[in-house]
Amino acid sequence: MGKCYNNIDIAAPIATVWQTMANFHDMSWAEGVITSLVKVGQVSGTELGAKRMLNDAIHETLISLDAKAYTFSYSIDDGPGPIAKSAVSDYLGVVKLSASSTGTLVEWSSSFTSANDREVTEFCDPIYTALLGALKKSLS
Repeated sequence: MGKCYNNIDIAAPIATVWQTMANFHDMSWAEGVITSLVKVGQVSGTELGAKRMLNDAIHETLISLDAKAYTFSYSIDDGPGPIAKSAVSDYLGVVKLSASSTGTLVEWSSSFTSANDREVTEFCDPIYTALLGALKKSLS
């Protein structure tokens, strides 16, 4: 099983960070990383089963959302290259926020099954790093 893990500390209260990213259909904070987000279906971005397509290529579904624990998880259902449904399965992304001494620690991790874990990690890690950087920039 493959894994990715990235984190960043943001000098903002946990409630502020959560409010910024808790709606699965709103990634306006990810300017320069997410160029398009299309809501798929009728489920709202704060309900389980919400679906989105990012950058005309990556299809995701919201699997869990726990506002009290400041965490959500999602699946990647299809995408380009190493995250195509023919190349990877059981992709679970998890975003978890926790209070830190300087504000909020944001952890973005994933686990997946693939014949080539390294390719998936090399594809996803730079995206998560860029997303976390964009999140921090949007809150500063």
